[in-house]
Parts: sequence; structure tokens; C-alpha cells
Amino acid sequence: MAAEGGTPGLAREARRLLRPLRQEVLRLAQALVRVDTVAVPPDGRETAGQQLLCRALRRHRIEVELYDTDFLSRSRHPYVRRGRHYRGRRNLLARLPGTGRGRSLLLSGHVDTVPPGRERWASGAWSGTIHRGRLHGRGSWDMKGGLAAQCAVAMALRRAGLRPGGDLLVESVVDEEFAGGGGTLAARLRGISADACAIAEPTNEEVYRASRGGHFFDLVCRAGDAASYFSRDEQVSPVLHLGRLLGWVEGWAERRKHVERGEAYASFPDPAPVQVLAVEANRCEPDVAWSVPLESRVRVYFQFLPHEDVAASVAEIESSLSTFCAADPFFRDHPVEVERLVDPPLEGHELPADHPWTRCLHGAACAVKGGAVPLAAAEWPCDAFLSQRHFGIPTLLFGPRGQGAHNVDEYVETASILRTAEVYLAAALEWCFA
Repeated sequence: MAAEGGTPGLAREARRLLRPLRQEVLRLAQALVRVDTVAVPPDGRETAGQQLLCRALRRHRIEVELYDTDFLSRSRHPYVRRGRHYRGRRNLLARLPGTGRGRSLLLSGHVDTVPPGRERWASGAWSGTIHRGRLHGRGSWDMKGGLAAQCAVAMALRRAGLRPGGDLLVESVVDEEFAGGGGTLAARLRGISADACAIAEPTNEEVYRASRGGHFFDLVCRAGDAASYFSRDEQVSPVLHLGRLLGWVEGWAERRKHVERGEAYASFPDPAPVQVLAVEANRCEPDVAWSVPLESRVRVYFQFLPHEDVAASVAEIESSLSTFCAADPFFRDHPVEVERLVDPPLEGHELPADHPWTRCLHGAACAVKGGAVPLAAAEWPCDAFLSQRHFGIPTLLFGPRGQGAHNVDEYVETASILRTAEVYLAAALEWCFA
């Protein structure tokens, strides 16, 4: 589809096509936030959210399919998380068939969310309250606002009677959180593919062309004897020695600040962070007896840059831990065990700045916003590497502005949901209709 003025003209056309749908798109995002789609391994309750999206798309006479992801359990792909359940957890695929004379585009998002947590929310985790231009609730920013924006692209094209040259696909997948990727993997193994992909991660309206990998694992030390408590024997506990183990983690955190950054992460002061996510021995709740802990557990999170060999890096980390334990008098007698939380770890991905899809989406973002938009890299891992590295689909991340992902009082800006839809539609008008 040609538009006067090139990309600026396409941005104006996208705004025109979406104008009649603005309130409907915001209502869809609000309704989606009000549905509990929490997924905690090994299970997830995404179905109600997928059915809501399905009904909204079918009202616009868009071809929609819900399919079960249970076939993952029979796949030998290394990124199938064997400890998770997939039966009854369904992905959604919406399709606007093209004429066959253009490039196809996949707009992808995940419908599952993390739990609301134990802290009190100002307006409730599932309230979907809109106040002062902010839609509040769990998953509003990560990434139901972005999902609604992606669905709006298909709705606007269908309403206008515009048929793209290449297929336009919109998918909503399950099992992304907690380093899952099961829904995305199921879609790719099912043969759903395109010439380009964009994921509605919450990027604050920046275009992310890279993401990091991630390795999550527990360091577990078991020591002491329950029978020796309330006795004259020495009380052995791993907790007193945790400081040295945390020092080993801190050493790696400093070391990782000096890795080769590559292009996408060149400006990051801490390009590949190492973080302690949790430390656990006995709990402090009133119902826990006062006793010397017999086990300590440290949850550690290493991130890796797109160009790094993740398997080799993990082997180096575990070898370093063995060396540390062998040199420490306590941990030599009570070795630290590594329990991998997800195996294999997540990988990173990177799309060149001059790739045609990067230029297209970034150009659309600049045109819609009327100025320069950062072309940046994600501060976190996601499932983009599956589509790009394992299935060859050039993949970018783009989503609305907000705050509070994985934390209390999460929100997304409603005006940004609509701008995100405009960016996606302007990019689709160029990519699929050229």
C-alpha cells in the first residue's frame, strides 16, 4: 500500500484507520486485565483470557483459531520444559490472509502473567481501573496492553476491507513467564511462521532489537543434623557461612561487568548482570519453630549477551563454584549443589540495526511519535530467541509505556496503548503491502 509522504503518510493512515476503534481497543485491554491469567509452573490458567480475545476478534469477522499446546510433551525440542503441564492450555492465532504478493508479519504476545504477589494493591490486582490515563492491574503492562494493540491492527485492516499482500498473523501464547517459552515454541513447532515478528514486550515505546539470555539456579548447601539440636554436640549450620558464598556470587557480578559488550549493549554500564533473587534458610513466620537451619538456598540469576555461548558460560560458572568449594574449609566438607530452575537456560537474540524489519518498525515508531525513537536493547530475557535463533524469524520488541511489571500496582498508559497500535499498523502497512 502506497501512501503520500512515505512513512509519515502511513502513520497518518494508521491513525485514521484506528480512530473508530480507540474506545473498543481500550475496553479490550481493560477486560483482559480483569481476567486472571496467572501461570505458575507447572500449570497456567490462561484459557479465559484467550477466549476473551477470540470473541473480540471474531466480532470483526477475523479468522481465529485456538489450539491446544499439549503436543509439546511429545516433542524432542531441547527447550520443551519437561516439568510443565500443557494439556488444556491453548494458544490463539488470528490470521488476515494475504494475496501472496507481499511479506508476512507476525505480531506476538503472551497472555499469561506472574502472580499478583503478597503486597497490597492500591486498586486490586484484577481491578482494570482506569484513572488519570493509566490502566491498572496485573499484566496491564506485561503485556495485555500490548496484546490489545496488536489485535487492533487486525481489526482496523478488516474493518477497512484492506487485504495485505502477505499474511498478517496475531498470536497470543501461553507459558512465557518463569522462563517458559512453551507457547511460543508450540507455535513455531506447529509451523506458524512469517517474514518478520514483533513481540509486545513493555518497551516504553522504544524499539528493542536485542534481548539477553538468562540462567536461573539455586545454590543449595545442606549441613548439620536435626538430632544434634538440643544436645551437647556442635551445631553445624550452613547459614553462618553464607557470606563467603555470597562473596563468590559478588565476584562474578564484578567480573561480568567487563565482558565484551557487543554492539547492542555497548552503552550498558552493567551489560550482563548477576543478581541474587532470594536467600532462604528457616522462615521467619510465627508458625516456624526456632531452630538452627539445616539447609540454605541462594537463588541466583545470570544474564548473558546475545553473542555469548551460554552453555560454555554455564560450564565455566559451575567449574568456578567447584573450585571455590574445594578451597573453602566448610564448603569442602559440605559442597554446594546447583539446582537449575530452567534447563537449558534462555539465550539472547539480536537483529542488526540495518535489517529491513528494524528499519521498518523503527521508522514507523519515529513517524507516529513525530521524532526520534531510541533503537535499544532489552534489559531482560524473553522468548524472542526462540523465534529468531531457532526458527529464523527476524524479531523485534515493541510495546507501550507503563510501570510495575512483576511488582505491585502495575499499570499501562492508555494513550500509549493506542500509539503502540498506530506504530504496529503503520509498520504493517509498509511491510505487508509494499
